[in-house]
Amino acid sequence: MKILVCISHVPDTTSKINFTENNSKFDTAGVQFVINPNDEFGLTRAMWFKEKQGATVHVVNVGGPETEPTLRKALAIGADEAIRVNTVASDGFYVAKQLAKVVEEGAYDLVIAGRESIDYNGAMVPGIIAALTNANFVNTCISLEIEGTTATAIREIDGGKEILSTSLPLVIGGQKGLVAESDLRIPNMRGIMMARKKPLNVLEPVEASVMTPVVAFEKAAAKGPVKLIDADKVEELVALLHNEAKVI
Repeated sequence: MKILVCISHVPDTTSKINFTENNSKFDTAGVQFVINPNDEFGLTRAMWFKEKQGATVHVVNVGGPETEPTLRKALAIGADEAIRVNTVASDGFYVAKQLAKVVEEGAYDLVIAGRESIDYNGAMVPGIIAALTNANFVNTCISLEIEGTTATAIREIDGGKEILSTSLPLVIGGQKGLVAESDLRIPNMRGIMMARKKPLNVLEPVEASVMTPVVAFEKAAAKGPVKLIDADKVEELVALLHNEAKVI
């Protein structure tokens, strides 16, 4: 079984975020980047398939040379090979077109992508990849088992879970729950040394349209000061929750 894990190169959530060029571009200065958390769950599940079922695991990212340390981390965790599509990740459709080409050329049986990335939260790339490659698709996936060419997946739905049976080739949008958080892996020294010898192939992008160009970014409004209400002033608390917080 050949598995392709899509890796997004995203800012650490503890980073201070700023924008440049009239708030039209993200300022990367001083920002620490990591593997997208949803992708990390997917990579860990792919490693299980590698160790238990002999799968081959490749990782792919759409981005410039600055994303290669993130790919090298994925290799250090245990992926066999990395691919970088040498272009800016402009929007969901554009990224999906690049990834779909990699999927088709690599003849992958299973594509594991994160449900969404924590920077843009578009939640569209896995579904578009499946549509472009004519593969089956399961989103919000929290469990995946494969026997031969048959896959059993559990996806999270509003108020519960849904168990699905489908066949390969398959694209999933994985998320927290796909593996236990305690199973997430930190590269050890041996993995880091081996990662230096593993192939990292750079591909040029295919022609594709950018459907949703960024016009501008805007930071969330600053939180207001905390209001402390005396324990015996219940009516005032209720009024604030109703009129200001609008939660009741």
